[in-house]
Amino acid sequence: MKDKVIETAGKAWRFLGQNGQTNVSQLAKSLKEKDEVVLQALGWLAREDKIDYTVKNRRTFVSLVERELQSFNAVVYNMNEQASQIHGSSNGKPKAKK
Repeated sequence: MKDKVIETAGKAWRFLGQNGQTNVSQLAKSLKEKDEVVLQALGWLAREDKIDYTVKNRRTFVSLVERELQSFNAVVYNMNEQASQIHGSSNGKPKAKK
C-alpha cells in the first residue's frame, strides 16, 4: 500500500504541475485512483511542504507551492532540451543538412 501512495504522490505532483490548482475530488478522478489513496498521497506531499490547500465554497483545492512549480518546470524544460538534442534540433524541427 505504501508503494501505491508514493506512486500516486508522484502522479499528483506531475498533474498539479501541468494543470495547476485542482479540486481534491477531481484530482482523484483525473488520476483514476481511489479517494483514500489520493488523500494519503496529498498528505505525503503536504508533509514535505510541496502543496498548498485552499478552500473555496466549501470545496478543497490543492496546488504546488511556488518552489515545487519551479522544480516541475525545470524538469519539463530539461526533458525538452534532452529531446531536442536527441532529435538534433532546438525548435522541434530536424536540422538542415549542409
